[in-house]
Amino acid sequence: MLLKARQGAYGQKTGRSKKWRAILQLPPVSQCRELRQSIEKEYSSLCDKQPIGRLLFRQFCDTKCDLKSCIEFLDAVAKYEVAADEDRRDCGLLVLDTFFNEESWADPLPEIPPDIVQECRLRLTENPSKDVFEECARVVHNYLSGKPFEEYQGSSYFSRFLQWKWLERQPVRKNTFRYYRVLGKGGFGEVCACQVRATGKMYACKKLEKKRIKRRKGEAMALNEKRILEKVHSRFVVSLAYTYETKESLCLVLTIMNGGDLKFHIYNLGKPGFDEQRAVFYAAEVCCGLEDLQKERIVYR
Repeated sequence: MLLKARQGAYGQKTGRSKKWRAILQLPPVSQCRELRQSIEKEYSSLCDKQPIGRLLFRQFCDTKCDLKSCIEFLDAVAKYEVAADEDRRDCGLLVLDTFFNEESWADPLPEIPPDIVQECRLRLTENPSKDVFEECARVVHNYLSGKPFEEYQGSSYFSRFLQWKWLERQPVRKNTFRYYRVLGKGGFGEVCACQVRATGKMYACKKLEKKRIKRRKGEAMALNEKRILEKVHSRFVVSLAYTYETKESLCLVLTIMNGGDLKFHIYNLGKPGFDEQRAVFYAAEVCCGLEDLQKERIVYR
């Protein structure tokens, strides 16, 4: 049933509702004037952490040569950070040659002190860790958060972002989704697969039963989980897409992980346990997730 839903529910190729165009219709720009005044004006949130905002800000930067170079640099740094250990030094040197060489084809970046660039080159030679370009990236983000961010807020790209934010703020209800089989169970409820009717996209819906929460005095825990998932944007932590409540449950709609849970893989697929290489890989992913949590000053239990 889950696989059928991914292919398209009820004989539809996309799994979308027949009314999906009406559900996803953007409002007129004039309707977003109040939102323009009330929305937060923080560069990090609007242009980096929020996926639609990130995409639209990058489209705006693509229209200006100097800003386009900044985005290309940030993308190159992101590619360097996830490069394999054996390829990381070569990848880092390519970044330096592309963006900090006088004969480079790329447009010049904001003024990054030469001593910082020299330190990056030295660290690449000695120990190419993933945070080598962290200071350079910070300088570029600081530059983008100034005048370019102000120009972006006056552009049609930001108006389109406000239209999406208006749509995003419309009430999410139980009927926003189709529901499929149970994927797992926890102390406060169950997790089932669900599908957004408007887009056909699949998610995992974690239902926290209100009676169980009240009986176990877990109100603070439930609110903390929601706040933390709203705040964290990591490749190694599931993302929170929607939240809503019914008469019986608090519902967190999360990224669906198709591989199943770790316990199932350890005990049910062949001989119990993992070989060392696979265990090291999963341990590394867990460490990266914990590192991203700690950057947000969140301590996992």
